[in-house]
Amino acid sequence: MVSNTYPEHRVFTLIVTCSALENMTFRYVNLQVYLPFSDTLKYCLLALAIALFLAALIILACKMRQYYAYKAKANGKEKKFISSSNGEKKPDGKILVKSLSPSFLEVARKEQDSKIELMQKEMEKLEVHLTPSPPSNESLDDLGSDSDRPLGPRGMLKFNLQYNKKSTTLTLNVIEATDLPEYSRDPFVRIRVLCKTDEPKSEVQTVLHECETRVVKNSRNPIFDEDFSFSLKEYPLSNTSIKLEVKDFDKYSRHTLIGEARRALKDLKSSETLEFNEHLQEKTKDIIGEVLISLKCLPTAQKIEVGILKFKTSSSSIIQERDVYARIDVFSNQHKQKHQKSSLRAKSKVTVFNETFLFSLPDPKKTHCLILISLYETLSTGKKLIGQTTLGNQKTKFKDDHWDMMMQTLRQPVADWHPLYI
Repeated sequence: MVSNTYPEHRVFTLIVTCSALENMTFRYVNLQVYLPFSDTLKYCLLALAIALFLAALIILACKMRQYYAYKAKANGKEKKFISSSNGEKKPDGKILVKSLSPSFLEVARKEQDSKIELMQKEMEKLEVHLTPSPPSNESLDDLGSDSDRPLGPRGMLKFNLQYNKKSTTLTLNVIEATDLPEYSRDPFVRIRVLCKTDEPKSEVQTVLHECETRVVKNSRNPIFDEDFSFSLKEYPLSNTSIKLEVKDFDKYSRHTLIGEARRALKDLKSSETLEFNEHLQEKTKDIIGEVLISLKCLPTAQKIEVGILKFKTSSSSIIQERDVYARIDVFSNQHKQKHQKSSLRAKSKVTVFNETFLFSLPDPKKTHCLILISLYETLSTGKKLIGQTTLGNQKTKFKDDHWDMMMQTLRQPVADWHPLYI
């Protein structure tokens, strides 16, 4: 039953029926609830809801439009790429996609093979540069390609030497270089004074002094005219030599060697100045120490363990208060892996590292591997290379017995001494 007592409000009537067991009659109870809101407020709330709904529809439409525009643009780029590389266009505007032709695959394969061959040559050249030098009268043509050294004359270097027996001092005057190759741009001279050990049949030398001249810009006939003085106290003149390397300067420290001149000091007489005008020759390597390296092959894990155990120098009298560390570079199948470094050690006659490093080696028997060990000493201005050595299974003139021993005793470390070259 609905009451119309308040026609201006909507009335909700709840009819509750109760049953009486005594007289089986029904009673009706009218419960009326009133909502005292004005029509203006109701219409405002309705308008706000409609406005929010419309805003949501507009946002959705914008997002859908952006999505379809991006999709159409991506499809257009893909069709354009296909039509320009592997397809042809029909008269009706459709794109006919063609599969890769055998000739295209062959060209790609040849390009990849040429890259691999080039990287292989670079690795072999690196191996050659760090292998023992043959006698001075032996040609180096069979150790590397002609691309790693300049052809023709390298020029000449003029310098003076004077030895003072009383003060045991060697004076060097670097005068000039003449007729350097055309590729020479900014030449300078690196000077090393070397001394052989007294041990019989030993080729290990000690770097007594090392210095450089200034760089002369844009000259094939640079004039240096610089004097250097070296103390040779406690070192016999008969075992001492001087090595002058003419290099082309590079701001990234990748200096190009033009040539070198080497003179033994045993013929020098006291207080007599000797002038030399030497033809620049190819680089020769000097052994300045030894490093004890261990190798262990782990075929199941497809890794190789390289251990830097000890570093030995030829003399303890020139050891300075510096720190040394080793850097290991591994090249496997023409790919250079991330290098690793040892911790710093105080430099001594025998520097002990006892550190091992793991590198990937998928197939030890088939993978071409080259390991480059470089020792550096720290200076206040940076670092200085002490020497380098290499080992591996590269196909070169010099066979690596250490690698063969490792392959014969898998999962067992094998240690051996290797000379350090500079």
